[in-house]
Amino acid sequence: MYRIEKVLNHNTVIAIATDPETGHAEEFLVLEKGIGFGKKVSETVEFGPDAKIYGLNETTDRGSALDLVKQVPPIYLEIANEVLQNAERIFEDEKVDHSILFPLADHLEFAAKRIKNHEDISNPLLDDIKILFHMEYKAAECIRPMLIEEIGVEVSDDEIGYVALHVHSAISHDRISQSMQIAQSVRDCISRIEEQIGHKIRIDSLSYNRMMNHIRYMVARVQRQEPLKISMNDFVNQNYPEAFVVAERICDELAESLGIDFDENEIGYLAIHIERVKASES
Repeated sequence: MYRIEKVLNHNTVIAIATDPETGHAEEFLVLEKGIGFGKKVSETVEFGPDAKIYGLNETTDRGSALDLVKQVPPIYLEIANEVLQNAERIFEDEKVDHSILFPLADHLEFAAKRIKNHEDISNPLLDDIKILFHMEYKAAECIRPMLIEEIGVEVSDDEIGYVALHVHSAISHDRISQSMQIAQSVRDCISRIEEQIGHKIRIDSLSYNRMMNHIRYMVARVQRQEPLKISMNDFVNQNYPEAFVVAERICDELAESLGIDFDENEIGYLAIHIERVKASES
């Protein structure tokens, strides 16, 4: 049984649950259609099966969840909740980290303010995010009609790209900064490879998509310190020496920028993808 502590709007309330044995009370954010309508403080209430309940003891990079809930207009909590529900439908086999609701709602409010003030922000990693995190991007797109209808602002693809990073963080349980770091690392790798082969790689090509995903998982493996068990280095160095040199240089640069030691076995596998791109683009 819950007791209403504060009604935020018709669909959002802060409620308290008290343990009958210990007397310990805990605060929760509850979102359900009509849950706050006609409700009064201290009123006891039971929630339906569609209610989404979030603990407010979380601490985020932006502060405590409770403080964020008190500062952010509830409509942004509703929109962030819809993003997470959309992510659960799309990633049905994955566990979605619901604590991302609070920083995501804060991000959405800040984005809406910027748009209203005509302070558009570009996303230099947008094309990469669309490829690397295409399902996350799909989950994030639900904000577009909701922000138009509820707030009266139209979001760009750039903004949806940033929300997609929040979704990826909720799926992978990484920090937003780590998701951004992966996207930036992939972009740096692709740019370096393009410099080496002397021209841009077509982003709609199969080899580009394979390359992007390989680098994404390579960076994730290195961050988690998961070594590859089989080395292809000798074979690749002998058969594709130019690609091997490029891959070696890229791994060295990534190791320096990420501040992490790279497993040498990664070089050979990256070189194979570089060789594929070179062959398909020639």
